[in-house]
Amino acid sequence: MKTWRLLKLRANNAFTNMAVDEAVATARIAERVPNTLRFYRWMPSAVSVGRFQDLSDTVHIEDCRQHGVDIVRRISGGGTVYHDSQGEITYSAVVKERDLGSTDVVYAYNKICNGLIEAARNLGINTNFSPGDQRNCPNLAVSGRKISGSSQYHKGGVLLQHGTFLLNVDLEKMFTYLRVPWAQTIGNVVCVASEKITSVKKELNHYVSVQEACEALINGFQKALEMELIEEPLTGHEQQLASKLQEEKYSQDSWNLKGSGRF
Repeated sequence: MKTWRLLKLRANNAFTNMAVDEAVATARIAERVPNTLRFYRWMPSAVSVGRFQDLSDTVHIEDCRQHGVDIVRRISGGGTVYHDSQGEITYSAVVKERDLGSTDVVYAYNKICNGLIEAARNLGINTNFSPGDQRNCPNLAVSGRKISGSSQYHKGGVLLQHGTFLLNVDLEKMFTYLRVPWAQTIGNVVCVASEKITSVKKELNHYVSVQEACEALINGFQKALEMELIEEPLTGHEQQLASKLQEEKYSQDSWNLKGSGRF
């Protein structure tokens, strides 16, 4: 059976989280590390923005700053996401595209999201893969309500796919930080979003611990991708690169607000 590296669940600030994802992808492109699955949380809560998005259209910047919510730009595409420090586990999969068996984008989403489908099934939730459309990346849904969203970055024959697994959702808090241009009040958007977003807690009517959810994810990915996860740490090279990226890129307004800078 093939093996992947597992980077165990840790909580970091937004800038470190995105720096580590890019460092792992860069190391995989150079074939310095194996295919890797990583789990992490956000401390403090954060908003992540797709590579080509305009923050002024999608983020209440001053509300984030006032409440200590990080704002970070991803290297992946997709939309703006609120990451609650207590309400989700984020995963990232870094893999050679050839190892997935296809370079097709939707195929890759589906293949990796099968791990999330199996994880949800382990917890007692039946989910379906949604291929998305021109405005939305592929995602995982329960009766049409999103429980996991993902986005991708491709370079040098390597895919980075990272996304959410929602344990609990506070929609009023979420849309304090996410801007929806058509909404006149938070109540307007919460009413609509309650029909489009769900969580593990909402589906099961009880809380699931982070540890239980993480174990379900590990087992789900191993089954879906037919591989064994071996827990190993970041290499020294990855740690040094992540530190450099965190300092020179992801903590800089030139990148986070404008998507520009010299990196």
